[in-house]
Amino acid sequence: MGGEALHHVVFAVGPLVMTRTVVLTWLIMALLVGASVLLTRRLSLAPGLLQTMTEGVVMAIEDAVRAVLPEHSALVLPFVGTLWIFLLTANLTGLVPGLNSPTSDLSTTAALAALVFLSVHWFGMRAAGIGPYLKHYLTPSPVLLPFHIIGEVTRTLALAVRLFGNIMSMEIAALLMLSVAGLVVPIPILMLHIVEALVQAYIFGVLAMVYIAGGILTRHTRSEPRSMT
Repeated sequence: MGGEALHHVVFAVGPLVMTRTVVLTWLIMALLVGASVLLTRRLSLAPGLLQTMTEGVVMAIEDAVRAVLPEHSALVLPFVGTLWIFLLTANLTGLVPGLNSPTSDLSTTAALAALVFLSVHWFGMRAAGIGPYLKHYLTPSPVLLPFHIIGEVTRTLALAVRLFGNIMSMEIAALLMLSVAGLVVPIPILMLHIVEALVQAYIFGVLAMVYIAGGILTRHTRSEPRSMT
């Protein structure tokens, strides 16, 4: 039922079809852009409660990124932070009556996984250079190139399917429990939904950082044998 709702066509402009998933995704992005503008338009050296909470969230994300990439946290922070905030908001959208989480649609999670895939190579090339970065796919032997490519594709697919499967199963379980128990147990279900949304957003972001770290640190792993000798 949730999948059918997400694929419902809201409107079409010629060959361009806008489904419910696309509309919800763009609404979430507009909401986040608007919130970021409002939260940063009047920054003060003596912050109030709202600014303090915002700075706390940013610092928590920065600490998490620095724990994985201490030397490149400033470079990766905007992407990973935006990814985390979007995922958390999208995952929690299913709590709004009449709405489903865009991340319970495989097309959304596939697009997010594709962004992570591209970011890995983008950050890797920025850190090591285009030539040296591409050359690491041929080490220690060019014979391993197909296996490197297969590994890149399969982990991207796994990233998309993992998030989609967890969010979709969570919404289906909540729907089944509500249909059986009615409104007797709404609060535990809502709490479980919130916890699962937080966990899945965190896992997706951490995996994205790990993959990006692997792309950035390829030059260091290549240089280690030479420095040891």
